[in-house]
Amino acid sequence: MKRTASIILIISLLLVLCVPLTSCEEKSEGESSGTVTLYVYNWGEYISDGSEGTLDVNAMFEEWYFETYGQKVKVNYSTYSSNESMYAKISSGSVNYDVIVPSDYMIERMIKEDLIVPLNYENIPNAQNILPEFQNADYDPDKNADGYNDYSVPYLYGMVGIIYNTTMVDEADTGSWDLMWNEKYAGNILQFNNSRDAFGSAQYSMGDVNLVNSDNEADWRAALEKLKKQKPILQGYVMDEIYNKMENGSAAIAAYYAGDFMAMYENNNDLEFFYPEEGTNLYVDAMCIPKSSRNKTIAERYINYMLSEEPAVANAEYTYYASPNCAVRENEEYIEYMNEIKEGGFDLMYDTDAIPTSSYRNLSGEKLLLINTLWEELKSDITVSAGIYVLCGVIIGTLVCLGIFFAVRKKKRDIY
Repeated sequence: MKRTASIILIISLLLVLCVPLTSCEEKSEGESSGTVTLYVYNWGEYISDGSEGTLDVNAMFEEWYFETYGQKVKVNYSTYSSNESMYAKISSGSVNYDVIVPSDYMIERMIKEDLIVPLNYENIPNAQNILPEFQNADYDPDKNADGYNDYSVPYLYGMVGIIYNTTMVDEADTGSWDLMWNEKYAGNILQFNNSRDAFGSAQYSMGDVNLVNSDNEADWRAALEKLKKQKPILQGYVMDEIYNKMENGSAAIAAYYAGDFMAMYENNNDLEFFYPEEGTNLYVDAMCIPKSSRNKTIAERYINYMLSEEPAVANAEYTYYASPNCAVRENEEYIEYMNEIKEGGFDLMYDTDAIPTSSYRNLSGEKLLLINTLWEELKSDITVSAGIYVLCGVIIGTLVCLGIFFAVRKKKRDIY
């Protein structure tokens, strides 16, 4: 009897323990009574985060989601500094993010490699706010029934241009990519510290906007030679360091993104900006969902929320980047805000139709390897003549040291 009673008791306990486990498994995404963590991975300084009186759009989303769906969601937000570093994490399979914001060419690559998934636009009705020209993306060519990009929803976009200090640069020298190679400003020029944009500056300077996607190795080597000619007059290769250098006047010229110029101008009104006449890069950063996402429906609702007017305007104001969202472009307060930061600031970001542009496309693995190799060659390049001088200096220094050593040794022998 005792044995039977013990068995019954054990079975009863197991049944009790299994009930909550079973009920949890049966609850669908977004219906669990617990808090769901949504992992968002974005560029640094690329969302309105509540600092300096701005709106905290992630906190707003959490509140909105609970009010709308009765589910607690916590946004775990982290950042990356380049498409390549983001890609390395996602492709490794070692992390699980729910929303990422790659650039156009990287989206194309991730679609090809099956790293992101098609979107369910029933959860993203605010996609109607995206202007039609941004729904016809070459980097995301498949369209759903409504004509929306299958894998991506545009977030922000912009163009590359040249920032210069008006107190240090002659106005007559501006307007062209040639300013980045002008020896008059040697030691005061900053170049991108990433291969695609640096090579892009050289390729655009050659007057053909399509060179940035060339499949011809000779075109990339020609760009390398141009960058080598530029290298002796550069102050350095930079990314985020550009802010301090341009704002405090320790550099005079730099190629960079229009939105970031607006942020720099706010701290130094001596700065000015232009889009080079030869043409430049137009880029789009878009929201996508990685294949490894564990919360796809909530991720789609997050994307939808970011397309609504209040958070979309807040993000555009915080970053100064251009928005593909008509709810932003038609917002009178936003237009006034951009023009308050800089006279004509709104037109600087949006009145760009006359500028020749092209977007970076995903290149073959062979070409990506070539670019990396050429980039390393540029960054570590020592000219033959310089190398000879260094080698000669080492040989002469060694001979001198040996001469002194033997002379001292001989003198000691003579003494003794």
